[in-house]
Order: sequence, then structure tokens, then C-alpha cells
Amino acid sequence: MRNNRTYRLVMVAILTALSVTLGYFLKIPTPTGILTLLDVGIFFTAFYVGRKEGALVGGLSGFLIDLLAGYPQWMFFSLLFHGLQGYFAGLKGSFRWLGLLLASLSMVLGYALASSWMNGWGAALPEILPNLSQNLVGMVVGAMLAQTLKKGLGDKK
Repeated sequence: MRNNRTYRLVMVAILTALSVTLGYFLKIPTPTGILTLLDVGIFFTAFYVGRKEGALVGGLSGFLIDLLAGYPQWMFFSLLFHGLQGYFAGLKGSFRWLGLLLASLSMVLGYALASSWMNGWGAALPEILPNLSQNLVGMVVGAMLAQTLKKGLGDKK
């Protein structure tokens, strides 16, 4: 059991580092902030490893990217919203579609509400479409990577 815990801890650490790298170095500036590929790492982790790990990678990665990118006012929001995104994305079975919907809503609407609180609805509304796009790209690419890796390794997950 200890080896399994150690393996999962190392897996979360590596996936967090990779997600931060994706999110920090592959970013697209927008008038309202940045678009990143952070969501690819979150969805991949949730699909491939599980919802708890998806929540950890999502929350930690979002927090660290905001710190490194110079957006400290968003760090704790990212910890919460991307953590929820990763948790919900990891739901399995008949709850998969509900989980994906909740993952998208927690990220997109969470940031819209936080932005409206900090800057007003005039600043929050233009962020909705870019955040939704970032979420959908992350979902599709993360799912493709997880599926490819599962097939390549012959996993029965």
C-alpha cells in the first residue's frame, strides 16, 4: 500500500510540474488575461489517474501559474476553480457527462463570478468565451492523450 501511495504522490508531482510548464510557457495573452494549456494537464490527470489527483493537479497548477505569471490576485481562485474542475472531470461511469459539465461550469462560471466581484460584469463577460474555449480544448486534448496512453500501455483503466 505504501508503494501505491508513493507512486501516486510522485505521479501528482510530475503531472503538476508538466501542467505548470504547459500553462506557463504556452500562454496566449488576451485583453482580459491569458489563455493557457493548463486545462490539458488537468483533464489528462483526471481521466488517466482519477478525480482526487485531478483536483490536486488542477488546484496546485492553477495556483502556481498565477503566482509565476504575475497574477497573484487570482491564485486562490485558481486553486479552488481548477481544483473543482479536476475533481469533477474525474467522475466515471454514468456520471462522466455530469462531471464534465460540472468541471466546465466550475471553471468558467467560477472565474466569471470572481472577475465580476473584482472588476465588475463589464470585465467579466468578455472572459467567458475565452475561458470556455480553454476548457474545451483542454477537455478534448486531455481525453485524447489519456486514451492514447491507455492504449499504448495496455492499461485496463
